[in-house]
Amino acid sequence: MTKLTVLAACLAALSIAHPVQSDTGRDGFETETQSAQSQAGAGGLKSLFAALKSGELTRKKPEPVSYSLDWLDRQPAPEGDANWKCLSEALYFEARGETVKGQFAVAEVIMNRVKSSRFPDTPCAVIRQGTGKRFQCQFTYTCDGHREVIAEPQAYRRVSTVARAIIDGVAGNLTDGATYYHNTSVRPRWAKRFTRTARIGVHLFYRPDIRTASND
Repeated sequence: MTKLTVLAACLAALSIAHPVQSDTGRDGFETETQSAQSQAGAGGLKSLFAALKSGELTRKKPEPVSYSLDWLDRQPAPEGDANWKCLSEALYFEARGETVKGQFAVAEVIMNRVKSSRFPDTPCAVIRQGTGKRFQCQFTYTCDGHREVIAEPQAYRRVSTVARAIIDGVAGNLTDGATYYHNTSVRPRWAKRFTRTARIGVHLFYRPDIRTASND
């Protein structure tokens, strides 16, 4: 709905709600009714203007997610707060070479950790957990000793679009609640303790066994 359309609707509401002087004044009924209608109309008009100001009537619904580069490139330039930036950077350094579906899956793991009582409660805190001890962090790029340089702007824009979609909750459940993953080229010992939930691209995804996850 355009702003001009909304404005026209507001003006129409105003004209309808304008009180009309009663000719008869029969028991004051018509005058009171018109006064009530005027107040109701004014309230509705106020709500319309508030919605227009907040963008509720002009904001488009998110396009359903399609795990493709074409879908990513059709989305508006993403933006957000510090947590969105942290998630975008994590996807860039951890998964930019993955398929789009694989990038969504890695982002999903991070957000699943945010929801779990076993991990910090923000994306930034989850991503930085363990940072400070070389090769003992949760996400390798934060403690491998290398400078984080974003040298591929298009790749960064795409992963930041993935981050925006995941934070907004418009993507589906790809990993069945996974809070861990690893590259298929390695076999970490911890993987034996968890339930494997998915294989997407070059990553395997896991969650703690149901019996040990009852408090989450």
